[in-house]
Amino acid sequence: MISTEAPRAQVTPERLMQLAWAYAPPLAIEAAVRLRIFDTLDDGSKTLDQIASATKCSPRGLSPVLNLLTGFGLLEKSGRDIYALTPESAAFLVSTKPSFQGGIFQHMSRQLIPNWLHLTEIVRTGQPSEGVNEERDGAAFFQQFVEDIFPMSYPSARLLADGLGLATARQTVSVLDLGAGSGVWGIALAQASPKVRVRAVDWEGVLSVTRRVAEKFGLADRFTFVPGDLLEADFGTGHQVAILGHILHSEGEKRSRLLLKKIFEALAPGGTLAIAEFLVNEDRTGPMNGLIFAVNMLVQTTAGNTYSFAEIRAWLQEAGFTNMRQMDAPGPSPLVLADRPSS
Repeated sequence: MISTEAPRAQVTPERLMQLAWAYAPPLAIEAAVRLRIFDTLDDGSKTLDQIASATKCSPRGLSPVLNLLTGFGLLEKSGRDIYALTPESAAFLVSTKPSFQGGIFQHMSRQLIPNWLHLTEIVRTGQPSEGVNEERDGAAFFQQFVEDIFPMSYPSARLLADGLGLATARQTVSVLDLGAGSGVWGIALAQASPKVRVRAVDWEGVLSVTRRVAEKFGLADRFTFVPGDLLEADFGTGHQVAILGHILHSEGEKRSRLLLKKIFEALAPGGTLAIAEFLVNEDRTGPMNGLIFAVNMLVQTTAGNTYSFAEIRAWLQEAGFTNMRQMDAPGPSPLVLADRPSS
């Protein structure tokens, strides 16, 4: 008898084999960033020997890595050994450009992957080997990390400043920057208007970085630096704007809900809270970036996770906020905004 069933697509292990080598892209990019390969090619194409001379690397060491980066679409190759940047790598992997996004890769092999290597045991116990959400281990971790990821948040921070209309402010605008890190959110808002004053809160060890970056931008005189745990530090009162720039995911649900209530009390009536987060959908089936980051929070923190807009909206409503909404922003997810009622 002849079968009338449609033929089934053949299942192959090809995708699994690709996943097995998924560590290769970030580590190859990290090596290229650290060795300044992309920087070297910023002024034009070069031969393998020219790149080796400029980076002080061996041609044998460079050749397979350059070819792999070409395979990833991050370099272009002509002839036998002439390499050039692509528009993508030229925009985002040259360290001297404001749009540089290579900072995250500089921490893959030394900070992130070493903890992920314990994932089997972490899944078994539900606890990380070290929790970077605790000051003892976290301050040193973030000291090395936050300045490198400044460019990741800066475009969104500038967009937020525009959305808040800070450029036309006629009176002092008090901004509460929580878990300030590099100070990127407060700095971008302060750049938008001389009326902005920033109260930056973070662990003492991290605030040394915040202060240094604010000084680099010539804005330190408009910052007040407040050390301490977010649930214990003095937030002050009467702020027109509060910012949680990628903070909730490391705090976990319990601390996040308490934190939102504390922020509500620190805002002036009519004040706005802006939250940057890696959002997931309500079924937790995507986006992939949010799903991966949830596992990263399992690996790195004692209670962290990624959340949906619906979850965060419910916490904001519980704290007393209204007008919860999303603002499209550059990067992996939108901003979440909410207001303290005017009366």
